[in-house]
Amino acid sequence: MTTTPQHFLNTQDWSRAQLDAVLAEAARLKRDPLGDALKGKSIALVFFNPSMRTRTSFELGAFQLGAHAVVLQPGKDAWPIEFELGTVMDGEAEEHIAEVARVLSQYVDMIGVRAFPKFVDWSVDREDRVLKGFAKYATVPVINMETITHPCQELAHALALQEHFGSSDLRGKKYVLTWTYHPKPLNTAVANSALTIATRMGMDVTLLCPTPEYVLDERYMDWARDNVAESGGSLTVSHDIDSAYAGADVVYAKSWGALPYFGNWGPEKPIRDQYRHYMVDEAKMALTNDGVFSHCLPLRRNVKASDAVMDSPRCIAVQEAGNRLHVQKAVMKALAGR
Repeated sequence: MTTTPQHFLNTQDWSRAQLDAVLAEAARLKRDPLGDALKGKSIALVFFNPSMRTRTSFELGAFQLGAHAVVLQPGKDAWPIEFELGTVMDGEAEEHIAEVARVLSQYVDMIGVRAFPKFVDWSVDREDRVLKGFAKYATVPVINMETITHPCQELAHALALQEHFGSSDLRGKKYVLTWTYHPKPLNTAVANSALTIATRMGMDVTLLCPTPEYVLDERYMDWARDNVAESGGSLTVSHDIDSAYAGADVVYAKSWGALPYFGNWGPEKPIRDQYRHYMVDEAKMALTNDGVFSHCLPLRRNVKASDAVMDSPRCIAVQEAGNRLHVQKAVMKALAGR
């Protein structure tokens, strides 16, 4: 007999107590990184999209706890996969997720999945079918390594803020999630996740974006409202740079495309091009309450944020990226029951 495994698909699926426990363990692992808690365990890391931080931190994290990681890239060093039921598989895909997930579950103890949107139809991409396909058919825990959300980044971000403020209690902090310009329309995953974790931690959150068209998908706005109701804090949507930055304790920057133009980016580009001034710079940060700045990386300097902001001692983006190693180790331990 098999039981349904616990997955780590979104932080919203885990209780606040579970998240706090993972963050506390991540902090401990940061102080004492090596061990054998996952000795004899293995994880398949399935990358449909490229990665630097995610692949490196998961591979090393597994190694540091005694586990073995196997990296797979469907369509490159592994067979292309079909995710729809009822499909006549006479195209590129060689095998179905129903077999892939169940076979991998015979080999490994966990599966990590990284799969970005196709950027054709948001009504399709928002269903997160690749991640959910693995979770449906796998008989071992599945970890979201970034799809339309990025829960591992959320935890790394939360840990960096707790370290900066010297407390696990972030309530009362003004948190600004600001859209920034990018020459291409990007995934909303990190923005969705930043909104989720900031409200989950009870902060006073302002979502700053150029126009209502850049407000995030209603699913994540609803998650944020639910979190405010449960954890306190507040949620505000603003299109005014000065008032949003005023008194902020945290500024978190991310670029994303406007969902009404998803898959039809031509008409969105001239709108986006009007708002290059949303770049995070010294003048904006001077409006804050000596605020700390971060970003998930990679970041285009002097497009998303200026050199001065990135090189400031108030920038914790590198620290946050480093924390990916520790929080992911804590997640793997939690899923392994260790």
